[in-house]
Amino acid sequence: MQRPSLWMMIVVLLSGVLFLREPRLQRSEEYFLRWLLANSGPQGPPAPLTVVEIGREPVMELGSATNNPTEKFLHGSGTAISPLEYALFLQAALELKSTVIAFEPILKFHEREKDQEQVFIDQAMRVPKLLLAAELATTFDPDAPVSEIPAFTKVTGRRGDLPEFSSIGRQPGEDLLFISTLGFINLPDEIADEIHVPLLFQYRGEVIPSFALQAALLWLRIPLSEVKIDIGSFIELPTGKKIPIRSNGTALINPITTRRARHISLNELLLAAQQQEKRAATKARSEEMKDQIILARTPANPLGPRDVFAATIATLETNSFIHRVSPIFDWVILLLAIGLSGIVRRFSRVDLVLVAFAFSAAYCLLAIAIVSRWFLWLPGVLPLGAVWLLAMLCLFSPRSKKGSDLPNVSPPPPSL
Repeated sequence: MQRPSLWMMIVVLLSGVLFLREPRLQRSEEYFLRWLLANSGPQGPPAPLTVVEIGREPVMELGSATNNPTEKFLHGSGTAISPLEYALFLQAALELKSTVIAFEPILKFHEREKDQEQVFIDQAMRVPKLLLAAELATTFDPDAPVSEIPAFTKVTGRRGDLPEFSSIGRQPGEDLLFISTLGFINLPDEIADEIHVPLLFQYRGEVIPSFALQAALLWLRIPLSEVKIDIGSFIELPTGKKIPIRSNGTALINPITTRRARHISLNELLLAAQQQEKRAATKARSEEMKDQIILARTPANPLGPRDVFAATIATLETNSFIHRVSPIFDWVILLLAIGLSGIVRRFSRVDLVLVAFAFSAAYCLLAIAIVSRWFLWLPGVLPLGAVWLLAMLCLFSPRSKKGSDLPNVSPPPPSL
């Protein structure tokens, strides 16, 4: 039996320690997480969220007027969405008695659409909780007007890493500001991507919620004054629920939760509102939309990845945040790899490669199942890297042949 190689143990140990101690190498684990989420499926009950695509197809009520030059002028270009379409959306959403109605695009209309905008405002005044998107900006003009934004009052922790803004860059018209709540859709490139979405911003020294967090608080009927925030640790709600956040105010969301939300077009929403009393199936759909968030969005949103806000809202509603397994797991895997360094040398080179492939496939399947079921993120680069490093060292290290340490004895001559 071959003895464990001391130099092999040292190489595996030093490589693992270097990986665990170097933050830049640790960030490579997020590539494995993205692969896990891309190959996992949503599990659990549906999220109380309906995403309505406005502008994806012509509205039924306006389809007969598309050949009229005057109507074409009022509706603008083919990709523009008129206030009347938004008004139709609000009318249908109000019929379905939704708790919160949110608009992802920033509602800023042309001057020539004043009459249509008034129709939209008349519908918006009937909405109990209306959330409109806005965008924060940084300005260095001391004479610029300061807009008051409601902020959290119970905040602890260091605020230096939060994205800081000092003004509102884009927002809806003044008539809409009095009847709505603003939610800010900024996605700073240095901290935001498809899995890291900011929940908190810093506005003139105060901590304010993002669009997705504001939508969830409106849906839960929780005022900002009752929310406790420990920056870098969690956002605690009065219900006892804790939302994990990093020091820069971002949360690790689960993009696949957007599949647990309902995605429909504006025509389907209008049909559900108009026929909810005629057919049982449509009535069942309208009951499902009751007491939930209806999010209006445009198909081509240049402000961020597709459905990033819908995925964040659904993650907040279903508490489906991704949690990384304890760092103790990494050290256990590393110590197991070191302990097995003597055993794996007994295998032939072909068997060693087959075992490494089998372990990699089984580990990836296990990691996908765990992140889909419990939203627990197992690291992949360290365990798989340790296995393949150990396999490569065994493949290319010299091996003594069995029985090579015994003296060569020639067979005795045959007896006559």
